[in-house]
Amino acid sequence: MRRTDGGIGHGPGCWRALGRAVVALLAFAVSPLAVGGDEVDFDRRVSPVLAMRCLECHGVNTASGGLVLTSGESLAKGGDSGEVVIAGKPEESALLERVIADEMPPKRQGQSQKLSEPEIQALRAWIAAGAKWPKGRVIDRDERTTSVRGGRDWWSLQPIARPTPPTPRRTDWVKNPIDAFVLAKLESAGIDPAPQSDRRVLIRRAYFDLVGLPPTIEEVDAFVKDSRPDAYERLIARLLESPHYGERWGRFWLDLARFAETSGYERDQEKPGAWKYRDWVVKSLNDDKPYDRFVLEQLAGDELPDRDEQTVVATGFLRLGTWNDEPNDPQDYKYERLEDMVHATTTAFLGMTVKCARCHDHKFDPIPQTDYYRIAATFWSGPIEPRERELLGGPSSKELGYDVLGWTDVTRAPSDLHLLKKGEHTRPGQVVAPGVLSMIPDLDRPIPPPPADAKTTRRRLTLAEWINDPRHPLAARVYVNRIWQHHFGRGLVSTSDNFGFTGQKPSHPELLDWLAAEFLQGGRKSKRMHYLMMTSSAYQQASSHPEQESNAQKDADNRLIWHGTRQRQDAEALRDAILAVSGRLDLRVGGPSFKPVVSAEALEGLSMKGGGIVPSPPEEQNRRSLYMYSRRGLLAPLMTTFDFCDTTLPCGQRDVSVVAPQALALLNGDFAHEQSDATARRVGAIAGRDASARVRTAWRIVLARDPSAAEATAALRHLDQQKRQFPDASKADDLALASLCHVLINSNEFVFVD
Repeated sequence: MRRTDGGIGHGPGCWRALGRAVVALLAFAVSPLAVGGDEVDFDRRVSPVLAMRCLECHGVNTASGGLVLTSGESLAKGGDSGEVVIAGKPEESALLERVIADEMPPKRQGQSQKLSEPEIQALRAWIAAGAKWPKGRVIDRDERTTSVRGGRDWWSLQPIARPTPPTPRRTDWVKNPIDAFVLAKLESAGIDPAPQSDRRVLIRRAYFDLVGLPPTIEEVDAFVKDSRPDAYERLIARLLESPHYGERWGRFWLDLARFAETSGYERDQEKPGAWKYRDWVVKSLNDDKPYDRFVLEQLAGDELPDRDEQTVVATGFLRLGTWNDEPNDPQDYKYERLEDMVHATTTAFLGMTVKCARCHDHKFDPIPQTDYYRIAATFWSGPIEPRERELLGGPSSKELGYDVLGWTDVTRAPSDLHLLKKGEHTRPGQVVAPGVLSMIPDLDRPIPPPPADAKTTRRRLTLAEWINDPRHPLAARVYVNRIWQHHFGRGLVSTSDNFGFTGQKPSHPELLDWLAAEFLQGGRKSKRMHYLMMTSSAYQQASSHPEQESNAQKDADNRLIWHGTRQRQDAEALRDAILAVSGRLDLRVGGPSFKPVVSAEALEGLSMKGGGIVPSPPEEQNRRSLYMYSRRGLLAPLMTTFDFCDTTLPCGQRDVSVVAPQALALLNGDFAHEQSDATARRVGAIAGRDASARVRTAWRIVLARDPSAAEATAALRHLDQQKRQFPDASKADDLALASLCHVLINSNEFVFVD
């Protein structure tokens, strides 16, 4: 609206006039020469501003106001209101006018996103110098990282370097390059590392980390007495060769593979032979299979020239997801299944949230919607009809002659896959050819058609080879970070499943790159990385520090790694440890899973009462927790109480809670009482009837150490008090001993690992 008194009103024309006046005034103060002369460097000064500040709204797929700012041609066309840049005349260019008036970029949540003065000056100088746009140059939203989203220059998408380890002042602490990186950061923060853990703590930490079991008192005593200078290194090497190493680390991978042995949903029917995939993972890790081969077999074991039954078993990775045999919309469910495979693959191997681009360009990472469908097309091997119950989520591997839960293409020439507008199957868009993620330009390539004599599409094989390319910036970083996470309690990138913009940046980026480069150059062997990490001084630090309070004020989260991390045992390790001290643990490796006893209370919530579960014989139920039948609709309550993972989605890092139900499960649960009784019988068989001998033996079996004088006195008093609670004097001693063992199993020292 114009004022009639000759002043400036508030209509759009008035604001435009004011903007032009401001531009004209500033044009006198800032000449093109002030920011680079007549030839303004477009790629260095102008394209970053357009990419970071304009293309969120003015890209090819957004084109707000009809304006596209990706090329010289689209700039020249202008928008719905006409041209926006007049070469040589910044004061008459609407683009600059809107920027100076703080109309563009638009406010976010009421907050101004106004360009900085250097950004404005760069645009002004460019326009004044003729607004020259290099021929053929096309910019896009994903070129540069902005304050609200990541671009192709995001740190995790850059090539892996091999930085030279720094030289810290305190050289005596440095056992390998890991320590040099860690100590340099500590010294710059003015923090000293914690002292080394004593040997009893170290052996317990190493056992739980590598095999998921507690060491016996004999093993602890032997290690403490071993005076050889390489005693600790020998211990690590021995544990890495244990068959139980694959069981421990296989469980971590099964979390990522969303492993379960049933399909979920109401019927929750069994996936026959799923346990064979579990055993393949365990054996692969025990054999120290190179990681690139580990990837190849899971994504394309059926397409390998040397395929056999085990490589096809590995492709069970693709079929482990949930399966609904009665979807509301069978056609839509095909795309749900595709999303599961895309999500599992890109999360486990790449640490990126690619599935977020199913319905639209990714909001935070340089993943256009077409990239989601490029990856999805690698798994689009023809119609997957949801009502074919016998397939349970994928083509049958019986076509290869193997009766396993594997995967192979239904057809060598699958139908086209269309991009779905807003992810809706009723709104098909363009056909998308199979390919890889474009966010890594040096490796961006389409997937070629298969050779004439190929029996499969070979799309998954090409995808796996792309992931395994030694130039790939994500695969090695993600994998070594996962290993680090389980040894140190948190990853160098704490969001181990998200290396994108919304994830955390690495606490030690140079160390992460050095580890990734070392992993690649060392043949991608996992055991080598375990050994390197565990023999570092950083890993061997005590969990407490003499200057705990002052250091915590500088680094409360221990991101700088100035002390060891005390960790609660996960569900499997805790259950296995209880069985181990009771003397009941069955250490057989591999084979079909056992079905646990499930209480009537737990079955009450099922629509099908009883759940169709027939528990395995009692002797089978003493096997390691890894071999417990994993039924999606009814996971064992003891396991879920201690944060067993959700089996419907890949999980690289479990939640860790400390809640009342955990204490109640160990204090009142049937399993805890049964194993306490068994532990007491074991103690009694060794120590006889003498109370002092029983106390000492209980400590040695459960905690792998002798009790202190104060602990022994308190334990004897506990035995005496408990005996008085039982009317049957003939059983009182043994019941009191079971109570003492129950107390020890409930102790923090048993439940946590320092």
